[in-house]
Amino acid sequence: MTKEDFIVLYDKYLEGNCTPEELMLLEQYHDDFILSDKRWKAEMMDKQEARRILLTRLQAAVDPPVKKMRRNYRWLAAAAILIFAIAAGLLWRYKNGTRNLVSGNFGNTLNHQALIKPGGERATLTLADGKIISLNKEVKGLLSRQGSATVSQLSTGQLTYLVGSEQNEVSRKVYNSIATPQGGEYKLILSDGTKVWLNSASSLKYPAVFSGHDRRVELSGEAYFEVAKNRKMPFKVTVKGMAIEVLGTHFNVMAYNNEKDVETTLLEGKVKLTNDKRQAYLLPGQRGILSDKRSDFEIQSADIQKAVAWKNGYFTFKQESIQSIMRKVARWYNVEVVYQGNVEDKTFGGSVSRFADISELLKTLELTGTIHFKIEGRRVIVMD
Repeated sequence: MTKEDFIVLYDKYLEGNCTPEELMLLEQYHDDFILSDKRWKAEMMDKQEARRILLTRLQAAVDPPVKKMRRNYRWLAAAAILIFAIAAGLLWRYKNGTRNLVSGNFGNTLNHQALIKPGGERATLTLADGKIISLNKEVKGLLSRQGSATVSQLSTGQLTYLVGSEQNEVSRKVYNSIATPQGGEYKLILSDGTKVWLNSASSLKYPAVFSGHDRRVELSGEAYFEVAKNRKMPFKVTVKGMAIEVLGTHFNVMAYNNEKDVETTLLEGKVKLTNDKRQAYLLPGQRGILSDKRSDFEIQSADIQKAVAWKNGYFTFKQESIQSIMRKVARWYNVEVVYQGNVEDKTFGGSVSRFADISELLKTLELTGTIHFKIEGRRVIVMD
């Protein structure tokens, strides 16, 4: 069980929805924590002092125990978050140098009563006949038949397409689309076995059954692909005026309408990027950037961990502007962001779980002492 799985299970426990098997998993997991799985850097301040400060604040946030089991797991959750803070670098840095944790104006402007929970598994599936099916982790079993393909939701929460032995001309013209709202994400398995993770505020259009000389899909937003290998049928992703062509590989594509660049990050295999004027090839560990200000592709070394952090349950930022950070926050928490004062020159770096309440993320940013937030309903006000 991953640390993210633990948080999900712990939330289920507090709500009283854990099965006996899940309770057993929680019991077994408590011995599996590791104090740190990354090297501590000197500029992060004294390690023991950081632990003391974080632990004090975590304990202060914990409700009084109502029974022994609840007390144990609340302490376990606090320990888990503390480990995340140390191991994942939950010490945010401002561009002019590292800020001491104790210097932040911790939570003075943040409304602690505001509870905006993170996104989850939510999407809508639009079938070829226009029928719309709401998807979430509770939906299971056969949903529809699309030509020679059956559309089902697995018990693990994945939408999957299975192709029958007989195909016909109708099957080749049947297109479906899946869309996630702000605050949603989803995973699906296409009829060729390709796995797709769809980030929030994204959509994918695809045939229920692939046929012809290639496998074409259309993406808006962000998705991570693990493409099933088929040398006879290249896999092509069309997105914002460009195409990504692969035979079988793992890559991430970020192409939101409110982002100035289309970024393709390659983890495994090889891809070809094309638009109406240029083409370029990516090797593992590289990213291709297509900006709306230039017609050719810019090829750079990629930060793989940062590119796929969303898929792995994290926000990861490295010298990133507050505007860029808050666009991601807005998509995942489904909030409106408003700016007050001069925040143009502020950049931050760090990593934090996407499974936390929004206030935890904002309080972490406030620890730098350079930015402050106020929550009004579903509006987040960013202040200098």
